[in-house]
Amino acid sequence: QVQLVESGGGLVQAGGSLRLSCAASGRTFSAYTMAWFRQAPGKEREFVAGISWSRVRTPYADSVKGRFTISRDNAKNTVYLQVNSLEPEDTAVYYCAARRAAAVVTSLDEYDYWGQGTQVTVSS
Repeated sequence: QVQLVESGGGLVQAGGSLRLSCAASGRTFSAYTMAWFRQAPGKEREFVAGISWSRVRTPYADSVKGRFTISRDNAKNTVYLQVNSLEPEDTAVYYCAARRAAAVVTSLDEYDYWGQGTQVTVSS
């Protein structure tokens, strides 16, 4: 069992930055593939970025490439999402997810554990 707690969201102006964090419980955090998803009002939840346990694979959604960076610190049981050059279209609840499998996948159905989410609001 893994529990995930996100933090770091907030209200920011367009062009600003935030650092989202996801703290995980459990001693086997390093064995999990981690990912960030987001859900905007009235839209489906979508994949943003993922990171393998070894940090070798870090795929991103096309809409955030070059602006967002995912990373993880296995010693701290934490995964991060640095979000830069924010746009109003990035406004959403951002969710952390974990799956006990090696592959980084974009389908939310493949993830076993989810956090409660953290709100990111970008004003124009």
